[in-house]
Amino acid sequence: MTPHIEAKKEEIAKTVIMPGDPLRAKYIAETYLKDYKLVNKVRNIYAYTGYYNDKRVTVMASGMGMPSIGIYSYELFKFYDVDTIIRVGSAGSYSKDLNLYDVVLVNGCYSESSYAKTQNNSEENFLYPNQNLNFWIKKTAEENNIPITIANIHSSDVFYKENNNFEELNKKYGCMCVEMESFALFHNAKILNKKAACILTISDSLVTNEETTSEERQNSFDKMIILALKSL
Repeated sequence: MTPHIEAKKEEIAKTVIMPGDPLRAKYIAETYLKDYKLVNKVRNIYAYTGYYNDKRVTVMASGMGMPSIGIYSYELFKFYDVDTIIRVGSAGSYSKDLNLYDVVLVNGCYSESSYAKTQNNSEENFLYPNQNLNFWIKKTAEENNIPITIANIHSSDVFYKENNNFEELNKKYGCMCVEMESFALFHNAKILNKKAACILTISDSLVTNEETTSEERQNSFDKMIILALKSL
């Protein structure tokens, strides 16, 4: 147990699928897992451990933003001996080439966040997923005919920006979309010698101003979820 997770150590699998939304975690468990059990509900951050195609897996919410996923991913890696976390989340498109419901496999993420600096005095502002894990996710996508875009992303601390410079971030760093968690996840994986990856679904576009509803974001991102699970 930790201050934020009530599960016993043996109740958490070595691989964790991590959406942001607790209700998406519930949806994934109820829709795709067999013999699943609710193992955490502290602060309503639900975690379920069960089986997908005979592979034991935990699905646990991260909450929103780097401080939240920073806590949960660190505790899972450090105190529960989790080997791998695959984040599945939503993102806002910075590019006319990424449309609603497109699936993105993160190749690297840029952030102006102070998370890494505060955590261990790191000056890095560009972090990467585990490349072997990304290889298997890409291979799984090909084998299951799931179209994906492999792209750099922007991982931001701020959702409502007064002056949104997304065109500059797209041009300077190749960031094709934005979310708010991957940088902290990748940092924790790096310092603790663990594996992490991130698969995103485009939920809105800063280019066209199209957007999905909260219910659609909770229940309709199945291609991303299936890809993460099959990659196990």
